[in-house]
Amino acid sequence: MGTVAAFFDIDGTLYRDSLMVEHFKKLLKYEVIDASLWHHHAKHTYEDWDRRQGNYDDYLLELAQIYIDSMKGLNRHNIDFISDQVINLKGDRVYRYSRARIAWHKCHGHKTIFISGSPSFLVEKMAKKYEITDFRGTEYLLDDQDNYTGEIVQMWDSENKHKAIMEFVNKYAIDLSKSYSYGDTNGDLAMLKLVGHPVTINPTKELIHNIQLDEELRKKITLIVERKDVIYKLNADVEVL
Repeated sequence: MGTVAAFFDIDGTLYRDSLMVEHFKKLLKYEVIDASLWHHHAKHTYEDWDRRQGNYDDYLLELAQIYIDSMKGLNRHNIDFISDQVINLKGDRVYRYSRARIAWHKCHGHKTIFISGSPSFLVEKMAKKYEITDFRGTEYLLDDQDNYTGEIVQMWDSENKHKAIMEFVNKYAIDLSKSYSYGDTNGDLAMLKLVGHPVTINPTKELIHNIQLDEELRKKITLIVERKDVIYKLNADVEVL
């Protein structure tokens, strides 16, 4: 009998924003990186999204590249305090539904695993906070002096999340047909398709569209929308305006 696991994306699924964005903000606040990187590059994309005239994914992708470039040359030990601050100050800013599901899975003896596009050094701290079995995040590569090189091994796309899950399947002898996954964007699509009990939380329009095109996934997935103090449970045939 195989092990039951629950795979959680973090940004937008558990955490109500992006750990990478919060870390970037803290690096700006402590003047570790130049504030002009925000004002001259990412600010306008963010404002378009904030006015609901642009796409949040566009903002995140643009900011991710600025963030990666900004990390180059920084020493891992020198910014560890800032990384701790992100989790200590923001780590409880999570969706009630997702937090409850983590507790439910742990109560039933399931393996709980984070698979996130955020930096692995932040995902690791979040995993420790929520006492998660294992994790995988985007790896920011280091040189011999523990300085970031500006190179990454990303974990925000569907293909790499698929690969990560299969590695965990081998590591823990996981039965995917009995397992669960939780995600919110198209980068989580493979993660949702692999398991017997997929759940999408506050899904993007693109993700809903692709779910509705996949007959098998459409039949088994649950859609959760958490807004204000209400949690809505929907089926995949929901009309998207």
